Amino acid sequence: MLSHPFDVVVLGGGAAGLMCAIEAGKRGRRVVVLEHADRIGKKILISGGGRCNFTNLHCRPENFLSANPHFCKSSLARYTPVDFIALIAKHGIAYHEKKLGQLFCDRSAQDIVTMLELECAAAGVQVRVKTRAQEVQHDSGFVVRTDTAEFHAPALVVATGGLSIPKIGATSFGYELAQQFGIKIRECRPALVPLTFNAEDRRAYCDLAGVSTEIIATTGRRQFREKMLITHRGLSGPAILQISSYWNGRQPIAIDLAPERQITASLRHGNARRDLAAAKSALHEALPIRLAERWLELHPPTGWANAALDEMESRLHRWEVLPSGTEGYEKAEVTAGGVDTDELSAKTMECRKVPGLYFIGEVVDVTGQLGGFNFQWAWASGFCAGQAV
Repeated sequence: MLSHPFDVVVLGGGAAGLMCAIEAGKRGRRVVVLEHADRIGKKILISGGGRCNFTNLHCRPENFLSANPHFCKSSLARYTPVDFIALIAKHGIAYHEKKLGQLFCDRSAQDIVTMLELECAAAGVQVRVKTRAQEVQHDSGFVVRTDTAEFHAPALVVATGGLSIPKIGATSFGYELAQQFGIKIRECRPALVPLTFNAEDRRAYCDLAGVSTEIIATTGRRQFREKMLITHRGLSGPAILQISSYWNGRQPIAIDLAPERQITASLRHGNARRDLAAAKSALHEALPIRLAERWLELHPPTGWANAALDEMESRLHRWEVLPSGTEGYEKAEVTAGGVDTDELSAKTMECRKVPGLYFIGEVVDVTGQLGGFNFQWAWASGFCAGQAV
């Protein structure tokens, strides 16, 4: 079996792994990236509808979910959206802000992958695709075995990603490796994921698939105002994906179908017509027609006195949905949970109990909200590890 000596072996050719490899290579380290898929950056290529929402201008620690909300602060401060924007400017990649600070490529996500490939080449990084790590051993250094070779290095960086989107190659290898070294894992779950209706709501609403409207979704102290989309199985759209990361699986989610609007105002004037046709007209102004009509079918006003109108108004602003679950890792954009941050240095991402072993990116218990935050975490955590290996 062929044996290859390096200074750093990086497992995973995604955003975090490639950034780490580039930074380590620029510091003169001999680096190899081992990627089990047939090409690097597969998740980059499918993200943002193929245009890659590569960062967010308003990135703050508050945009991340972790058992330790302070852990991400050091990395995010050391490598900011401005730093990544400077990198893409160097490569002449055109981009635009879509909304809420979200930055996308004008042309294609392939521009980001090509940039990372060029940076790897300039830094002397070797990238090997179709190379699956089968076993890792640790003595004085690390030995990574594939079916055809061994890779030896004093530093091993695990950038294997989470469990989301298995069809592009997601595996549990990074978590298994952590457990092999006695490193704690925070329970993993799908995040930024569509929610499924319970049987009653499925019967009531699923034939409205495709209907979209702006809402405020709330669970606990978390609240997001964005679009909601009714699907054949439940609810999706940015507001629902955001709230899914914080949903505990037990409590209903409260949905305000008409943010900052008084639907029944037109029914309350002294000479206003108060009947079902007038109520339907009022709802049509605030909601998509099909949803408005279905809502009145399912929640007809109990009367036309002010108390009944108050009840109708209240229901529209607090529709309580108890999902039966989520669409799972197949549809989840990211994995929440992962390698416990208590096990890692916030500055370098190195394991406290296993010197030379690093975990970065999605495999770590740091999960961004929707809108480019998970890529910024990948770039930042990769940068910090690359500066340290």
